[in-house]
Amino acid sequence: MKSLSSGVRKPAYGSGAAARKAVAVLLALLLTAAAAAAQVQERITIAALGDSLTQGYGLPPEDGFVPQLQAWLNANGHPEVEVINAGVSGDTTAGGLSRIGWTLSDEVDAVIVALGGNDVLRGLDPAASRANLDGILSAIGERGVPALVAGMQAPGNYGPDYKREFDAMFPELAEAHGAILYPFFLQGLTGEDGGSLAQVRELMQGDGIHPNAQGVAQIVRDIGPYVARLVDRAQS
Repeated sequence: MKSLSSGVRKPAYGSGAAARKAVAVLLALLLTAAAAAAQVQERITIAALGDSLTQGYGLPPEDGFVPQLQAWLNANGHPEVEVINAGVSGDTTAGGLSRIGWTLSDEVDAVIVALGGNDVLRGLDPAASRANLDGILSAIGERGVPALVAGMQAPGNYGPDYKREFDAMFPELAEAHGAILYPFFLQGLTGEDGGSLAQVRELMQGDGIHPNAQGVAQIVRDIGPYVARLVDRAQS
């Protein structure tokens, strides 16, 4: 007499374990893909809009402001950030205003505005420079991305009125547009103790206007925490 169970096929030994293993592998792959997608979504692109100080005039490419800032961000907990060099040697605030539209591509999540040095070297009317910077910050605001304004300072040879008007436009415009203010692009050259003129000269190229690689490194160390704040705003 045949057993009642003789016609029922039993599952092969270990098939349940194999199925569980396949599900675990699938879940692991899905989690890995989700993590990779999240990393892509969180990537932040910063455009550094500026002049020769941003562009890296007179320096090997790796020693310029943008590559050194990129390295600083990577070393200080922001590997997801990419900094784009939007610096043009000799550019003024008017030049920056003329190209802010195409600088603000879809991939840009934040902007560093570091213009004004050539305006003051040429003795341009601070009112015109202010209007240009206002236009740049307005365009950035319309795109809904955060900005950092790196200020400049006029020398005293243009007179106290010129210097007062020129120097004041950076903090005033930053406040008006809700931007982060870095008071003076070159302030990192003097260090915490103010630095002597001889010390500053050691950080400059032969033209006395542009920092050398060591000077850029000091600038980046000083402005870096401000840029990190900009990254936080872009991610929020």
